[in-house]
Amino acid sequence: MDIRYSANPNDMKRYTTEEIRKEFHISGLFRDDTVQAVYSHVDRMVVFGCKPVSKTVSLDDGIDVWHSFGTQFILERREIGIFNVGGAGVVTCDGTAYKLGHKDCLYVTMGTEEVTFHSDDAEEPALFYMVSAPAHKPCRTTLLTIEQARKVPCGSAETSNDRVINQFIHPDVLETCQLSMGMTSLKPGSVWNTMPAHTHERRMEVYFYFDIPKDNVVFHFMGQPQETRHIVMQNYDAVISPSWSIHAGCGTSNYTFIWAMGGENKTFTDMDDIKNTDLR
Repeated sequence: MDIRYSANPNDMKRYTTEEIRKEFHISGLFRDDTVQAVYSHVDRMVVFGCKPVSKTVSLDDGIDVWHSFGTQFILERREIGIFNVGGAGVVTCDGTAYKLGHKDCLYVTMGTEEVTFHSDDAEEPALFYMVSAPAHKPCRTTLLTIEQARKVPCGSAETSNDRVINQFIHPDVLETCQLSMGMTSLKPGSVWNTMPAHTHERRMEVYFYFDIPKDNVVFHFMGQPQETRHIVMQNYDAVISPSWSIHAGCGTSNYTFIWAMGGENKTFTDMDDIKNTDLR
């Protein structure tokens, strides 16, 4: 498991490109028949990736659970959101199987002891992207298909940010402890996300970019509003965004990204908006 410690925003002002990427950038989440995990000390969020090809893979595959979490199993005191961004697959939670198609989502409650992953077709394997947050009570494990997601159109073609926010693990959709997740898809011709930018001091966020066409990239902007930096993101890359950082992106094409939040609250209006002209 890759461990990422909290970064001081004043220190980040002096980071090189390599140092910024080492602290915040996540890549290589999908490797055949393994689970990859990155533990962030920012609100103790954990990012997982699993690509089952030739066998069924367990969530704790290759992870020293006691050393990493101090518990008997990973979700003993955690909840997790799982998105499938590949071919069809199955997630089995304590013996109950959930079939996830492309862009479907599964919320798994705290207290689930065994979670496994399987692909329907090894030639077109499932790609399970996951984010886990600490939890204090059990909720209900729930499968949400892309058709069932609550859809919120926003932006416009004139500002190059015409997009649809698909709310899955969201207070208006289902109950969780603190985890919120959704998927935003930009329409052809639109390239900007989360702009005008904002911060939310009481919540951190993780962005995961995919559906980036070949030979294209997304420039992810982060940092304090008057000390912005950028990270170049490729397909299936994720980035950790501390509460003090903006989180916005501009692509060389349209794309899709999954956002995940955790922290003090789930109040989406609890943010500090920043005018474009105030950014530096």
